[in-house]
Amino acid sequence: MKLTKLKSVMTSTAAAAAMLTASQAAALDEMTVAYFLEWPMPFQYGKAEGIYEKELGVKINWVAFDTGTAMSAAMASGDVHISVSQGVPPFVVATSAGQDLQALDVAVSYSENDNCVVSEGLEIDKTSASELAGKKVGVPIGTAAHYGFLSQMKHFGVDVNSMEIVDMAPADGAAAFAQGNLDMVCGWGGALRRMKEHGNVLLSGAEKEALGILVFDVTTAPSNFVTEEPDLVAGFLKVTADMNAMWNAGDKKDVMLPVIAKDSGMDLADTEATISTFSFPSVEDQLSDKWLGGAAQTFMLGVAKKEK
Repeated sequence: MKLTKLKSVMTSTAAAAAMLTASQAAALDEMTVAYFLEWPMPFQYGKAEGIYEKELGVKINWVAFDTGTAMSAAMASGDVHISVSQGVPPFVVATSAGQDLQALDVAVSYSENDNCVVSEGLEIDKTSASELAGKKVGVPIGTAAHYGFLSQMKHFGVDVNSMEIVDMAPADGAAAFAQGNLDMVCGWGGALRRMKEHGNVLLSGAEKEALGILVFDVTTAPSNFVTEEPDLVAGFLKVTADMNAMWNAGDKKDVMLPVIAKDSGMDLADTEATISTFSFPSVEDQLSDKWLGGAAQTFMLGVAKKEK
């Protein structure tokens, strides 16, 4: 797992992107990029408006996935060249197992938008979390939600071996939870929003961060693709950084939000509610000690140890 190279990769791609032209990027005729539906991000404005293809000079096939583990599998098979917003745990699981992937940037930080929800009928909160022992839980195994679940249960002293854990994608978990088939469920995005209609979280995003439970995604790609197509990778990251900067500036949100909502498969109100809980670090921020300057690597190493 090339955790020590994260900052150098980001630094080199940022520098290369600054000098990139569309003609230099067009080494391939087309590429395939993975992303999530119901996970609104600024890059989707560039996706929907054709900015990536215009700047890179290649056709891009955008493919929606349910989980980061599925993204890893698709990159392993060669079906996907870049994955946007892959969770750190599935990235770490894949690389720890020998898959040669690289994290290219910090895609999004979202401690408020990845969590576990307890059924309202149980009336369990953080003061009575020990009562979760023996309960049935729907968790997307190997994802950021799974890591958060394990971390929360450890904090509350709940033995996960006593629980019935079912591997479920967030959308499936939300549906089963609504039908009363689960005592607890974990997920993110639109699925998490639906989960909260039938229960409560144990810890807020701020409380999780205080415990060292960070929640962020990275843009990832197979190392051989990064090596063979450095200009294309740098160009992709540059457009992504430009879209983030446009969103963060604030004056174009009214223009961007409807486009992002449509591309995410969400209505405007839900999109605004979801994206308001996200933060998109600038390139400068990503290169700081808080992220790729050291903290991200330390966190990933901690995830790797927990997954063993």
